[in-house]
Amino acid sequence: MFYNSLGTSGLRVSRLCFGSLTIGPLQAGLSISAGASVIRRALELGVNFIDTAQCYDNYAYIRHALKGWPHRVIVASKSYDYTREGMARSLEEARREMDLELIDIFLLHQQETALTIAGHRPALEYLLEAKEKGLVRAVGISTHAVAAARAAAVMPEIDVIHPLYNQAGLGIIDGSREDMLAAITLAHNNGKGIYLMKALGGGHLATKARQSLQFALATPGVAAVAVGMQSLAEVETNVAWFSGREPSPELLAQVEGKKRRLHIGDDCQGCGNCLDRCSQGALQLVDGRVRVNEELCILCGYCAGVCQDFCLKVI
Repeated sequence: MFYNSLGTSGLRVSRLCFGSLTIGPLQAGLSISAGASVIRRALELGVNFIDTAQCYDNYAYIRHALKGWPHRVIVASKSYDYTREGMARSLEEARREMDLELIDIFLLHQQETALTIAGHRPALEYLLEAKEKGLVRAVGISTHAVAAARAAAVMPEIDVIHPLYNQAGLGIIDGSREDMLAAITLAHNNGKGIYLMKALGGGHLATKARQSLQFALATPGVAAVAVGMQSLAEVETNVAWFSGREPSPELLAQVEGKKRRLHIGDDCQGCGNCLDRCSQGALQLVDGRVRVNEELCILCGYCAGVCQDFCLKVI
């Protein structure tokens, strides 16, 4: 496994980041022990970087995977909270539920514009104070938007940016791939640590997985790429690629044969909460039921987190 410095944060991370969304209740819904074993295998193979978020509801998997692990692991989490009090609760929840004294990276989740970041300023101020107290090592934002990445790139208090970026530009909500690259370049030049999300475009680029991951890794200034994994085969395949090796044909056959989709259960009541959460515009109400445009859906699973009837799931 190769490792890179994450900007000027002082953190050195494996360039493969374990994207943990896929193992938890918003997607695969693995048991705690099964999900933890997938994470643990990644650690054994040299991954030292895990990405999670409060809304993923999967802290227990990470706590279980890290129990007894003797080596340094860098954990990044995120929260939608925009108040000081809310962010304080979010940080304490992460520390408690993952049994960690500090969280290496804590991000404002899914920021869209400079105004969005400004609206979350009280939460950001709390994180900066937590950083001074040694409860957090680095602070920043995650985003699907060029505008937010560009705004964060010139904020001296931001250490890390986690932007959506892929070869096809899928999922960027306010610009092109080239626009996001310009924002990433600006951020890198200003010392920000960059780790990417959705390099496979939410599964749309899965048939070109190796090429798409190589494209992401070759992006100047990018320290790591978060890849969602929910099986040992996926872990071993991605570790091979990120280490400059070829996975076995058997592993490739297991991984390439799996296609994910957003499943909407028959118990959908058409409340519309998920439409508000979907930044891609992939969901719509038709005859009182939610329908998904699979061309627009990037399988983030965020819609499932606001479904009061638990009828949305990435499978």
